[in-house]
Amino acid sequence: MNLKELKYLVIDVDGTMTDGGIYYDDNGNEIKKFNTKDAAGFFAAKTAGIKIIVLTGRECAATIRRMEEMKIDFLYQNIKSKKEFLTEFMKEKNIAKEEIGYIGDDLNDLEPMKLTGYIACPSDSCREIKDIADYISSDKGGHGAVRDIIEHILRETKEWDKATAQVYEIGV
Repeated sequence: MNLKELKYLVIDVDGTMTDGGIYYDDNGNEIKKFNTKDAAGFFAAKTAGIKIIVLTGRECAATIRRMEEMKIDFLYQNIKSKKEFLTEFMKEKNIAKEEIGYIGDDLNDLEPMKLTGYIACPSDSCREIKDIADYISSDKGGHGAVRDIIEHILRETKEWDKATAQVYEIGV
């Protein structure tokens, strides 16, 4: 696949942006630990013109807060059938398979991943996901895997240095 064609990137939350654990505080609120390294990937992707779609089967206030901080383009929570949702989303937005990639880690991501032109996953993803992945990060979910994958995409398209220089005002 020509990664320069990527215009959208679907990213799962639990096990991809997080370590997959579900934590509750004393009041029963769900707590998630996100890795700050992923922020560089999100901002670089956005600068390079890739829209971020966060798609998760759970609903959590912590996810809303973090995705607002990351200024993502689309957040969809409590999605029971990611395949049905993504099929409809792609149809509504007239998105071709080659224009969309997917980062996920477990079986609920398997079928929707097959709708996309690029598939990536953290190193601790299930076997079925690894078997179809175009790229497997050396990082585990919640440990910078999303940043690694986005960095890989943008390095392949020669956009990483330009995007990070613009985001962080580094380099010349």
